[in-house]
Amino acid sequence: MAEAHLQPEPAMDEQGALRFDIDLSQPEPIPAVGIARATELMQDGRLHRYGEIKGQLPEPSLLEQEYAAYVGSKYCVALSSCGAAMFVALKTLGVEPGDKVLTSTFTLAPVPGAIAHAGADPVLVETTAAYTPDLQDLERKAASSGAKVFLISHMRGHIADMQAVKSICDAHGIALVEDCAHTMGAKWAGRYSGTWGRVGCFSTQTYKHINSGEGGLLVTDDDDICAKAILYSGSYMIYAQHLCRPPMEVFDRWKHQIPNFSMRMSNAAAAMLRPQLAELPRRARTWNRLYAQLESVLSALPHVLVPARDPQEEYVASSIQFTLDLSPKQIEQVMAFCDRCGLHIKWFGREQAQGFTSNYTHWHYLRQQPAVPASLGLMQGLCDMRIALTLTDQDCQMIGRILRAALLSLNRAHV
Repeated sequence: MAEAHLQPEPAMDEQGALRFDIDLSQPEPIPAVGIARATELMQDGRLHRYGEIKGQLPEPSLLEQEYAAYVGSKYCVALSSCGAAMFVALKTLGVEPGDKVLTSTFTLAPVPGAIAHAGADPVLVETTAAYTPDLQDLERKAASSGAKVFLISHMRGHIADMQAVKSICDAHGIALVEDCAHTMGAKWAGRYSGTWGRVGCFSTQTYKHINSGEGGLLVTDDDDICAKAILYSGSYMIYAQHLCRPPMEVFDRWKHQIPNFSMRMSNAAAAMLRPQLAELPRRARTWNRLYAQLESVLSALPHVLVPARDPQEEYVASSIQFTLDLSPKQIEQVMAFCDRCGLHIKWFGREQAQGFTSNYTHWHYLRQQPAVPASLGLMQGLCDMRIALTLTDQDCQMIGRILRAALLSLNRAHV
């Protein structure tokens, strides 16, 4: 490694002169109106997603109506998690055990988990240095794999050229499903993420854009997909309580064929989410302002690569990713230095999965895969950091100072 030419930080050592005491995963409080509604539900005990008394409007049904309107989709189905939404999406599209499903190499465990849950086999698509699927590799594997679905992951909020992705899928008769766990409120070319494919799947986990602890939303414009998703989610014969649904005769086609997987969102979770939809634009502005600050700070450091974002990508940056152009041993030392300073950065290149972070080499349940060497090389240096909405400009500068000091420590250690 060429030495990073950094001037020493004044009054700095590894033992605590640089400290970062902010939990980057800290969410905002649930809005008071959401807390009040959830408390009301707990007081009367009606926490189930359906009621047996006529005239009741379950909170998930209201949330579905509101979220479909937000993204401009015809339908929305609220589920227990984004993983559940992806699994249900695959089932509605007819994915059967043994089928092939194209998917992103750079993603997190719930994505291949949803494919495994459906009994299918992932076919991994290479990832570019911009953290998006490689469209040339997608074209090759769309033509040769026999896959009927591409489950694309907009991993950590990085959106590929969706016009090109859709064109490739359409040309090969492949249904497009979008994992939008990290792109709620984001757009490509002015069109909401999750509305480019047959199905879009969103997360309401605590660490995402709106927070119910755990939860998922499935959007689609297709009558049959929506009806099947409602039945799979666990509607029993009470699907009429869905306000955002196709005509009842569509359910007649499927109601005796679709099993109940009991994956629907609870009343309390939906009650906490509904007032947060109005907070999304403000949160997006704050996240993107902080992202720009961090991008500027990190890009100024040697051995740190932050890919440029495409102008057509209207992202909602609840996290930031960068690549360290260092050896694995050096990256381990950088991570350890940052940990001692209280700055906890995730690294996708670890030999063993850690916390929420893993990569495709850790998923030993996957069947034999064709080599994806570009993705393997990318993962070795790929780092990830959440962006807390409470960060200040000074906090962003401190993050840069700690990483700068970590790089400087490599020079001092002569590694």
